[in-house]
Amino acid sequence: MARPAPLTPRDHDRDNAGMTYVYPVVSRRAGGVSLGVNLNPNNACNWACVYCQVPDLTRGTAPDTDLGQLEAELRSMLEAILHGDFMQTHVPDGARRLNDVALSGNGEPTSARAFPEVIDLIGRVLADFGLLDTIQLVLITNGSLIDRPRVRDGLARMAKLNGEVWFKFDSATAAGMRAINQTRIAPEKQFERLRIAANLCPTWLQTCVFARDGQPPVEAEQTAYLAALARIRAQRIPVQGVLLYGLARPSRQPQAGHLSALPAAWLETYAERIRAAGLAVRVTP
Repeated sequence: MARPAPLTPRDHDRDNAGMTYVYPVVSRRAGGVSLGVNLNPNNACNWACVYCQVPDLTRGTAPDTDLGQLEAELRSMLEAILHGDFMQTHVPDGARRLNDVALSGNGEPTSARAFPEVIDLIGRVLADFGLLDTIQLVLITNGSLIDRPRVRDGLARMAKLNGEVWFKFDSATAAGMRAINQTRIAPEKQFERLRIAANLCPTWLQTCVFARDGQPPVEAEQTAYLAALARIRAQRIPVQGVLLYGLARPSRQPQAGHLSALPAAWLETYAERIRAAGLAVRVTP
């Protein structure tokens, strides 16, 4: 295994460990080391979010997964973190704890055909290292494939492994989803996928907010988002809460020059409106 460079919350380089599938990061939202699993090394995703930090992003799906290589990389990285000097040499003070294994990476992880088998593999490796009850297994997803049987199967398996879903929910309007996520999925269809996810595995909404040409989201967008949260509450969809976050690293997409981070005070004010809608909020400026 190559020796990773020192890690910072602003550097989520998927190649820093010299591996195809596994990469360590210091995560702002996790508050420690997150061990990423990148099932999209081809930089392909079925969405193209304007704030995405993946370079050379293309439309598509994950390639076939080499499960043997993935397992070898995961075991090697965990060995270095748990029994080597990785934390001391690569992680800053205050972040030297392994918080989770996160299926994220350079595209939509649930587009991998072997997604359920990957969940089983990770569970087996975590059990061998005695980590099943001590760290989280996280799926960071745009939710667009949740209604597929193999994805639902994977989520059900995750629920048995201390898993949770971070479901992308940046906008509750069709225009907002086109502008932010560059998808034409109907919000109502996405809402139903959220319902499926939340009933299969503990699920958080992950919402990225930012300024475009110096302006925050318009009030109509904010109102529609808050109405969707009220609907979640009214329909008793078991969402855990909202992960509200801003731009910490620059976008690598063509729209990058139009995007900027919002002040922390703006995010906190918005978070109060979300709390008033009845959901817990974790804010990461």
